[in-house]
This record gives sequence, C-alpha cells and structure tokens, in this order.
Amino acid sequence: MDTGTVTSATTAATATTSTSASTSTPVVSSDFETFLKMLTAQMQNQDPLDPLDSADYATQLATFSSVEQQVLTNDLLSDLTAALTGGTFKELGSWINREVLSEAPVYFNGDAIILRPDYASGATSAKLVVRDESGATVETLALDQSDPLVGWQGTGSDGNQVPSGIYSFAIQSYTDGVLKSESPAQVYNPVIEVRQVGASVKLTLSDGSEVNADDITAIR
Repeated sequence: MDTGTVTSATTAATATTSTSASTSTPVVSSDFETFLKMLTAQMQNQDPLDPLDSADYATQLATFSSVEQQVLTNDLLSDLTAALTGGTFKELGSWINREVLSEAPVYFNGDAIILRPDYASGATSAKLVVRDESGATVETLALDQSDPLVGWQGTGSDGNQVPSGIYSFAIQSYTDGVLKSESPAQVYNPVIEVRQVGASVKLTLSDGSEVNADDITAIR
C-alpha cells in the first residue's frame, strides 16, 4: 500500500475533523474516534519493508490533540462571551440607579440621604458626624439607637442646607459620655456604573468610588 496516500488521507481527515469539531464537544469526540480508527488502519496497511516512523504517529496524535484543545477553548470563550453580552449584562444593568448599602461617601444633590447606623457594643449614646469633601465637619447629630434607619436632610450646623457635593458619614459611639469609637456609616448610595472585572462585579457609586458587589449588604 502507498503510505504517502494513506498519510495524505489521514491528514485530510484530521483537517476535516478540526473543522467539524468547532460545532460542539460531542462532534470532537466522534471525530477523534474516527481519527484513531484511520490511524489504526494506517498502521495495519503500511509497507512492512518501509514502515512509518513512530515519531510521525506521535506528531499526528499531538497535532490532533492540539486542534481538539483549541476547539474546546473556542467553545468556552464563545459561551463566556454569550453570557457577558446576554443575560448576565442585562442582570448587571438592573443595578444602575438602584441604591446599595455601603461604607462610602455619597453625592448629595438635595435629596435626603438614608443611613443604617451600626453602634459599638455597650455604647450608651451615639452621634452622626457629617463631613464635606475636604474633611471638614458640617454637622453633628445625636442619634437614637433604637432607630434602625437615619435620614440626613442636607442641613449644616447653622440649619441651612449645604451645597451639592460629596459628603461622608461616620458614627461616633460613646459610653457614659466618653468617645469609644468612630466608624464609617453604612449609607444607601446610588449606583451609576456596573463593570465586570474577571469574576468580580464592580459598582461605581455616586461619589465615583468603586466597590465590589460582594461587599454590598443591602439594595433597594
């Protein structure tokens, strides 16, 4: 038997296999079985006086294996692209303009800002401290620890409304009038952008800061 003819036929089969394998994984497996059958037939019918070098067999197997892996990789990338451009992005888009609870500054535009205070254990009193973008305190309010939510109306210590801008909030916990701790307050913050970064989802908040979706404790 003409080994050159058999080799050419096998090479052609391999090319056909790589083309059809791009459709789905089951096709790859089916064509791989076909390739092995043709390779076996090639070995059985080769010229015994001039057998094909074993290195050539290894090369053929390695070539087909490489093509198979590339096809599977392409399928995986296609599925990932479909997920990102399809339902996943539609779900991410639903976050836009929703308010999420996080420890981040908030852009004040005249609407009341809602906070969910968290007090230190054993605190007998607490205060809300509001600071502007420069870090200057614009208002300090006594808090009732029985209230789960607190609303800041945007007024300063003089009773006048503060200008639009970015403000941060902190909770000061006191024990018998002595400051025990100060920690960032959890504030409901509008989402203005959602990004997929690898396996993580990043939310850009009204002040321009960015948080991981996993760090969000509530949404409304």
